[in-house]
Amino acid sequence: MALYERIFFHQRRDRFHPPCRTEFLQVKDMIMRKILLAFAASLASLPVAAETVSLNNCGRDIHFDAAPEKVVSIGQAATEILYALDLGDKVAGTSVWFTDILPEFKAVNDRVERMADNDPSFEAVVAKRPQLVASQYEWYVGPKGTVGTRPQFHELGIQTYILPTDCVGKDNATGGDGTRNAAFHTGLIHQGIQELAQIFGIEEKGERLVADLQQREAAALAKVETLNLRGLSAVFWFSSPAKIDADPYVAGGKGAPAYIMDRLNIRNVVDTDEEWPTVGWESIARANPSVIVIARMERRRFPADDYRKKLEFLKSDPVTSQMDAVKHDRIIIMDAHAMDPTIRTIGAIETLAEKLRSFGLTG
Repeated sequence: MALYERIFFHQRRDRFHPPCRTEFLQVKDMIMRKILLAFAASLASLPVAAETVSLNNCGRDIHFDAAPEKVVSIGQAATEILYALDLGDKVAGTSVWFTDILPEFKAVNDRVERMADNDPSFEAVVAKRPQLVASQYEWYVGPKGTVGTRPQFHELGIQTYILPTDCVGKDNATGGDGTRNAAFHTGLIHQGIQELAQIFGIEEKGERLVADLQQREAAALAKVETLNLRGLSAVFWFSSPAKIDADPYVAGGKGAPAYIMDRLNIRNVVDTDEEWPTVGWESIARANPSVIVIARMERRRFPADDYRKKLEFLKSDPVTSQMDAVKHDRIIIMDAHAMDPTIRTIGAIETLAEKLRSFGLTG
């Protein structure tokens, strides 16, 4: 007996008279309509890629005949974009972490395996059997991929996608972390969101996320205009290789920190197109920046990854301790991940503006 027949006869059992065929057909039609509506609603909520998606990503053509069922992310920026697009159930593994996950993504992230804090192995990624590897940096899957090259993945039927923030207007073959030929702008973050949304057949979600980021940036810049910042300079210190007193990795003139400083009308004391060059403390001290921004992270690859050791060094070293920013305690601690081109970049503008206000450095 069909489902609608069982329901109908069960309903009529307590009415003490035989079922009417007209009533039976009416109930049948009603139940079938409800089933079809529920099925249609469930389909509408699923990511679909009915048509082939073709993109040129960082100089390589990639194609998808269907939305990937599994993706492995290499780099926290890629991971958080996937989560922001509600694709957490598609993420089979994550790797390369600098800071804690954003609070709004903690629940979904707790259900996803962290394959490695830093670089995962090629074998570990392949073992997840993903259809896509989404990478924050070309360094991991590019021509000299530390995890694996794009051809290596593609030979196994695994597509790779690199966030445009690390390749558009940037040459990763020069400089330690690459050299920017054109200044970073938040449109590159938006491009990565839109393209990943296109790959997974959820373009509308991508557009909504981009619109939200654009609104936040506009609101942050509107507040900045009221601060009347003039004549300020800064240096952004991410970390240092090997020893704490080694020449630090600082933000160059065209990356995400430079974008943040430009929006706040702050001069970067480091004038180079390299993404994160190493610059001697003597040179930085001579430039005497108004403020020093240091990265806070959970990664512990180098001693200077710990922001407390950064602070201790700045206040105790005979050269750095003489800078005005150190003497007057104008040191800002910032989320390290916000110093890279990520969905956190807008939050960095908000953080820096508020700190400058608290220092009394606004008009």
